[in-house]
Amino acid sequence: MRYVLFDVDGTLIDAVSNQRRVWGTWAVRYGLDAEEVYRVALRTRPMETFAQVAAERDPRECLAMLHELEDEDVRSGIYAAFDGASELLHGLPPQVWALVTSNYEHRVRGRFLRTGLPVADVIVDAAAVEEGKPSPVPYLRAAARLGAEPGECLVIEDAPSGVRSGLRAGMTVWGVNAAVAVEGVHRHFVSLREAVPHILAFVSGPQGDADRSQGGS
Repeated sequence: MRYVLFDVDGTLIDAVSNQRRVWGTWAVRYGLDAEEVYRVALRTRPMETFAQVAAERDPRECLAMLHELEDEDVRSGIYAAFDGASELLHGLPPQVWALVTSNYEHRVRGRFLRTGLPVADVIVDAAAVEEGKPSPVPYLRAAARLGAEPGECLVIEDAPSGVRSGLRAGMTVWGVNAAVAVEGVHRHFVSLREAVPHILAFVSGPQGDADRSQGGS
């Protein structure tokens, strides 16, 4: 068996404008510079962001406000799946793929419902692990829930922290939706659409081993 573990935001769903809007609204509520807050939020987890941009504020209050804004965005925001996402997920047997996200499962389900994507049987979210990406724990947890060994798994990611997480888990990692390859990926695709036939081929045959040994492309 071959397995595929997908990041969500930036990989399957285009949520950049939503994330920018949510963090912008959050920043305004606290009288902070929206661009600076978003710049920090892009590379850190929320609690780390709060520590940098609003150290004098109660982080629990900050997180509660962020969650409120994110939940509202799931209900009313405009979301789009990346080209190829629906074809890809519908083309994979349910037992061979999972979602691994730094977000929360109820938001993932809401976004998938809005975009018409099928939801995975296995979702490892922020509440499922004590250590998030770039720790290997989220991807290892997903593999375990699928009954897979790390060497049988392909990780699809768009962000450096997720790539490092997959690599540290001992998995094959392919990067998508970026003009320039993230350091360490075994293969790079400018778009998810470009990667779709290769991901489906990985699941159905031994080509993934060859791709892994080739290094980035």
